Amino acid sequence: MARGSKTTEFLKECLSDALIRLLREKKIERISVKEIAETAGVGRATWFRNYTGKSEALTFKLVQVWNRWADEHAIAVRDRFALANAKDFFRFNYEIKHILQVVYDAKMQSAVYDAFYQVMMPPHGANAEACYQARFYSYALFGLLDAWIKRGFRESPDEMVRIFNRIMQG
Repeated sequence: MARGSKTTEFLKECLSDALIRLLREKKIERISVKEIAETAGVGRATWFRNYTGKSEALTFKLVQVWNRWADEHAIAVRDRFALANAKDFFRFNYEIKHILQVVYDAKMQSAVYDAFYQVMMPPHGANAEACYQARFYSYALFGLLDAWIKRGFRESPDEMVRIFNRIMQG
């Protein structure tokens, strides 16, 4: 009997949350799939049915959190970046800084970029300009976010928007 997509998403998020919880206590290489599954209250097979690795679980969590946040804040354009939504981008990441810091402490920054890629990349049939624009913004924004996280979120989201706008104006 096939699971419904809501059940699958719920189980995947439980596993992702368990991994994040465990990352607060120990290094990623010391966390076993068995331990993640036990922390989530599911069997190991649930992990293997849904994920191929820990990075994939972290990416899933980040995408889910973004979609939920975008719903709560009525973000109309959520699948690509536009200059007008820079403030939303920085506010969102500031609000989830506790998750981002755990991911960075585990040296799993690639999961953050993979989440950007999943959210921002147009379908394969999109025109070349849309593909290049999406890739440009995903790398550029990841670079800004990466530096912001490494600097300990010293700047406010509003200051990051000002910095971003000055950079874009050249």
